[in-house]
Amino acid sequence: MSIRRADSLGGKAAIVGVGATEFSKDSGRSELKLAVEAVRSALDDAGLTPADVDGLVTFTMDTSPEITVAQAAGIGELSFFSRIHYGGGAACATVQQAALAVASGIADVVVCYRAFNERSGRRFGSGVQRREPTAEGAALGWNLPYGLLTPASWVAMAAQRYLHAYGLDPEVFGHVAVLDRRHAARNPAAYFHGKPITLADHAASRWIVEPLRLLDCCQETDGGQALVVTGVERARDLPRPPAVVVAAAQGAGRSQEQMTSFYRDGLTGLPETAVVARQLWRSSGLSPADIDVGILYDHFTPFVLMQLEEFGFCGPGEAGDFVAADALPLNTHGGQLGEAYLHGMNGIAEAVRQIRGTSVNQVAGAARSLVTAGTGVPTSGLVLGADG
Repeated sequence: MSIRRADSLGGKAAIVGVGATEFSKDSGRSELKLAVEAVRSALDDAGLTPADVDGLVTFTMDTSPEITVAQAAGIGELSFFSRIHYGGGAACATVQQAALAVASGIADVVVCYRAFNERSGRRFGSGVQRREPTAEGAALGWNLPYGLLTPASWVAMAAQRYLHAYGLDPEVFGHVAVLDRRHAARNPAAYFHGKPITLADHAASRWIVEPLRLLDCCQETDGGQALVVTGVERARDLPRPPAVVVAAAQGAGRSQEQMTSFYRDGLTGLPETAVVARQLWRSSGLSPADIDVGILYDHFTPFVLMQLEEFGFCGPGEAGDFVAADALPLNTHGGQLGEAYLHGMNGIAEAVRQIRGTSVNQVAGAARSLVTAGTGVPTSGLVLGADG
């Protein structure tokens, strides 16, 4: 694949199974058990067994290695296993890796999984603690002495610049929070099921790091999510309608750092997302007008707006009005603000449900879903589509 030409991966693999644990604030069990539960649930959904699996993909920030999950889930020999770096930016890339393995014949059935006790165990929102010396740590070290200790503080820098550059106020971020919670309120699996909010609720929530309020920040969640990927031909013989991988991409921008890329030419956009957008549109032959539903990574509300702009759904500074107008169905599961924070894997599952026609907030006739992964870091994205 090249950032300068279309690739040939599209149409060769599909997601055929999705499975998850419950989403909670205290799972009461190990991350390994969560992973195994999610993997088995996804295989059941796909109509497959552990014996069918010969590949596993997860994140580097994971305490359950592929071989351990294979052993605990009753999976036998593996011909492919892989891990993707950069936290939530890895989500869609796990499916890309699985699709590449299937398309090249390295594996037949690959399960992507993510499981953690991110609320009752290690809380990413607590910031940098006891970090081992690394090159990434050295980059963070330029910012930590000034109080930029948490993800919210890192994002707040870009959010403040965005508001200043376009003459906006923090209410513009509230449109994303209200939208997500509206969808979560109708989703029985969501932590905030039955709990919609208003713009007034958003404006009344406490400051975390100005201009970010509590309701601009995603949840911290315990849980697991898994996805099953296989070839399109095999997918057609399985019980569920396949969600075909139309295009998949990873992207890192110039002067990229992990959440602290403050020395770029500007802070009002997400260059890593622009790389992914160009690759997805080029390889799929699609444009924003062809997308029926968007599942955009929403760890913090400002970055949802910037993603919409980088993908070309609207112009710079216009995404707040775009969201307020419901111009595109977004985060119909409730997102990480409303359903659960599973590093974006639950968003991919929702995109699959939209293609199948089984979402609790189903978009009529949804045939193409755009999914994005974590931003502010090297990231990834997918376009999923109905078969045929």
